[in-house]
Amino acid sequence: MPKAYWIARVDVTDPTLYQRYVDGNAAVFAKYGGRFVVRGGPFDSLEGTSRSRNVVLEFESREAALRCYHSPEYAPQIAIRQASAVTDLILIEGYDGPQPGSQ
Repeated sequence: MPKAYWIARVDVTDPTLYQRYVDGNAAVFAKYGGRFVVRGGPFDSLEGTSRSRNVVLEFESREAALRCYHSPEYAPQIAIRQASAVTDLILIEGYDGPQPGSQ
């Protein structure tokens, strides 16, 4: 079963409040097996539009990622994030098929 990822592009509008989101999400993500692959950091916008912060969170499965997002523990975190940032968030399933040049 392929892993799944939350990919978030974020513009923080209230850094103090957003820090509450950052501080409060660790226990929730750990409970549902979430692991940061990207958490901010420098980036280059090669095409299209971008936001000031990018995050990629890995889960063991699409189901685990959905359980985390819809959990009662994460609901208050969503409210804090939405009040402190503009976010584009997608859930995408990973790919575990053949890779270019590997035949």
